Amino acid sequence: MSMFHSMNTTSTALTAQRLRMDVISSNMANVDSTRAKLVNGEWQPYQRKSVVMQPKQGQFASFLHKAMGSDAQAGEGVKVTKILDDDLTPFKMVYDPTHPDANAEGYVQMPNVDPLREMVDLMSATRSYEANVTVFNASKSMMMKALEIGK
Repeated sequence: MSMFHSMNTTSTALTAQRLRMDVISSNMANVDSTRAKLVNGEWQPYQRKSVVMQPKQGQFASFLHKAMGSDAQAGEGVKVTKILDDDLTPFKMVYDPTHPDANAEGYVQMPNVDPLREMVDLMSATRSYEANVTVFNASKSMMMKALEIGK
């Protein structure tokens, strides 16, 4: 295991959490967007997006540990595999006959973004990001103390 392994692992988490915060920000910015994409000649509202993450695997170190018969599996970080549209949550129907996108009955399809859920997700992503910054700074501090031993 490299001296910088913990910093490399933490940096992957920082990158993934930053992307997650960007996607949540996009969801919040489009909470009222009724014309996000054109489907069959009709505008569809914005669909909520979410980030899918999984552990990073397949690096040389993991194959080397397996070949050596070592049970010690050091984490290799996390990667974002895809950004999914939320197809399960239906669009909200709001009665507003004056809206340009209202149907014949006066209802408008609004995005399936719940601001409360987005804020909870944003707080979770922010806390995860802060925790990883703390880990990164602790690793850096330990390396600096190790360098001071030689003085």
